[in-house]
Amino acid sequence: MKSQWGDGGSVDLDGTRLEEMSPEPLLTRDYETRPALVYERLRQRHGPVAPVDLLGVPAWLVLGYRESLQVLQDDDGWPKGLENWTARSEGRVPADWPLGPSLEVNHVLIQGGPGYRPLRAAWDVALKPFQDPGHPQARRLKRAVTEYADELISLMGQGGSTGLADLSAQFSRPLPLMVASRLLGFPGSQGDDALMDMWRVLDAGPDAEPALERLLATLAELAAVKLDKPGDDFPSYLIAAHPELSLDELARELFMLLGMTSDHVGILISNTVVEVISGEGGVRASLSAGMVRETMNRVVMRKPPLVNFVPRFAARDTALGKYTIRAGDPVWVSAAAAHADPLFAGNVCPSTTVSTRAHLSWGAGPRQCPARELASTVASVGVGRLFERFSHLDLALPVDQLPWRSSPFMRGLRSLPVRYELAPVPERRLAYDPVTQSADTELPDPTARQRSSLWRYLTGLIRTGR
Repeated sequence: MKSQWGDGGSVDLDGTRLEEMSPEPLLTRDYETRPALVYERLRQRHGPVAPVDLLGVPAWLVLGYRESLQVLQDDDGWPKGLENWTARSEGRVPADWPLGPSLEVNHVLIQGGPGYRPLRAAWDVALKPFQDPGHPQARRLKRAVTEYADELISLMGQGGSTGLADLSAQFSRPLPLMVASRLLGFPGSQGDDALMDMWRVLDAGPDAEPALERLLATLAELAAVKLDKPGDDFPSYLIAAHPELSLDELARELFMLLGMTSDHVGILISNTVVEVISGEGGVRASLSAGMVRETMNRVVMRKPPLVNFVPRFAARDTALGKYTIRAGDPVWVSAAAAHADPLFAGNVCPSTTVSTRAHLSWGAGPRQCPARELASTVASVGVGRLFERFSHLDLALPVDQLPWRSSPFMRGLRSLPVRYELAPVPERRLAYDPVTQSADTELPDPTARQRSSLWRYLTGLIRTGR
């Protein structure tokens, strides 16, 4: 028995199972170029929850804001963990499913079951010194972010005080990777090869698989070093908080921090820059008033970097939207679609200078992103330095012609071409730590940077244009 929803679409009321519904493919060309229209079409046909096809595998996509919160805030009713996926356990998910490798890396964002809570608690403990503004490590890290940002901007300036640059490749993507390298405790510039491999993995090109193997091996070696000689870094703190982790498990946690944080933060930086350059006067005014984080919060309402979260699974047959979700069915919450839900978007005033904190960019509930404060700090410092160091930034392409890349999880710019004009460089001051009352000697060494593979790559990207 079927009933109608929206403009002629049909909705299950008689228990038709997901695999019997012939859902429409989600990852189409339309989704690549205009995902908002795809979400809206699904919403009109199905309501707040829609059956979709993810590269040959059926799943439920949650489009409604209220329904998204219902799933995200109930970790018992909608657990993570691939062991909860009925179709997978019954062999109905193809072994060569393209999304399989990214979901099989069983780290803190994927893991379910009893092992998750002690792992998440260890993450919170290990990240606290770098996220809590009251900790000296957090203050030192913030100063290092500023130094990294200035290094990258100065490198762009070697092409001339005015010129052309790809702000994504030359700033937004390398900055969070450099910060993550410091957080992981790579000695000197030795982690730069790992950063280059992380890039290859994120780009999902033909060399992504060997790059992932090299990267996990490098991170396992780093984990072994930290087990032998702990330092003032995230791996050492994570080991201390969760000593039962094996080297392989620790390497996968480090991979998650390096990959997820860097891609998310890089996209957030680029999206915020585009919003400021092309946005209304209110956006520029808020930034000039020092409200970078408010601007970022408005940006993630419209263009969240993480568009769809990793899947959860119904613990039991549960009504959601107009459908009954069967126990073991995969459910993907779409933050991008939820933000566009008229029930939510209609209550957000676009002209206010104070943005809402109700967005879902970092998730919600007990599994909200553990590194959200760290990521927000890196992005806000990076955006702030850009608009302090450049007296003029302008898009080199019309905003509607900027090239986007979409995946089942992320959506960001492939490149961000800009015309720039550097402001005069003020006299450099030595960073000073009021806690230790001494100069901070842990800031980046520009000479070492110039010898690194990452720096050679970035130098090769320098272009001039007058």
